[in-house]
Amino acid sequence: MAPRAPLHIALTGAAGQVGYAAAFRIAAGEMFGPDQPIVLRMLEIEPVMRQLEALEMELDDCNYPLLTDMVITSDPGEAFDNTEWVVLLGAARREAGMERADLLKVNGEIFQHHGRAIAKHARDDVRILVVGNPCNTNCLIARTNAPDVPADRWFAMMRLDQNRAANHLARKAGVANGEVSNVVVWGNHSATQYPDALNARIDGRPAVEVIDDLQWLRGDFVRMVAQRGAAVIEARGASSAASAAKAVIDSVRSIRTATESGSFVSHAVISHGEHGVPEGLQFGFPVRSTGGGWEVVEEVQIDEFGREMLRRNVDELIAERASVSHLLT
Repeated sequence: MAPRAPLHIALTGAAGQVGYAAAFRIAAGEMFGPDQPIVLRMLEIEPVMRQLEALEMELDDCNYPLLTDMVITSDPGEAFDNTEWVVLLGAARREAGMERADLLKVNGEIFQHHGRAIAKHARDDVRILVVGNPCNTNCLIARTNAPDVPADRWFAMMRLDQNRAANHLARKAGVANGEVSNVVVWGNHSATQYPDALNARIDGRPAVEVIDDLQWLRGDFVRMVAQRGAAVIEARGASSAASAAKAVIDSVRSIRTATESGSFVSHAVISHGEHGVPEGLQFGFPVRSTGGGWEVVEEVQIDEFGREMLRRNVDELIAERASVSHLLT
């Protein structure tokens, strides 16, 4: 059998904490499987190129059989050239005193340029996962600046929120993590997000039956998941890294692999009006993958509390979109 052609994978912000944590796992085959060779194309800004060189040296020293080549660069066009997958990790960090609108403006310009570079240099079948925050609206900006790239190729990462939510449910129920499934995180990757236990299953049973505590499910559970990122920052002085890197791996694998029957995962994808969400928003939904494509799962329960939580997320994302309207095409 002829060897498989290598996949070209672009990773922006590769020398950052999440990029560093993810690069070795990607090179080891966790994202694309044990038989798929890859070329890892890593992008950084000029001031951080020395750290990126160090990452390249460490990857060389690991001697990964699947890592056939690497490209390190500060040029987005070179990074995205011939890529089948682009993972947009790199983004400006929120500094003390910075409002969310300020962060949107700074990062919006970065993702505007990235969208244009992807459209110009990536393969026709490229798929893109946006991780850099605020990831929903950053994804919207990049997507609209790459009109030739089909809108269904763009994903903003909700998987870290899903993983956090599933773990909280497992701990509350006193079961292993693997027994929790079908956790939906609706809306925006922000403090407004809605981790939804109504459709979750614990060992095949509805989570709301296993955890008979509606006050906790609508209160502490939602708050703990939505505020987990802030709690990590307070505890370690930096944002989530290893858990975010795992969520990147999980996200790409769940997009590439057909979802098991009766199951779904959380991705922020373009809305076509599903569940009453306005068209065009990059919104966290329950998603079922076919391996080659995906669909928003319609047959889920949404109660009155859930409808209100969805409305808050819609309102926030509409406001974010309005604040970066000058960056959209």
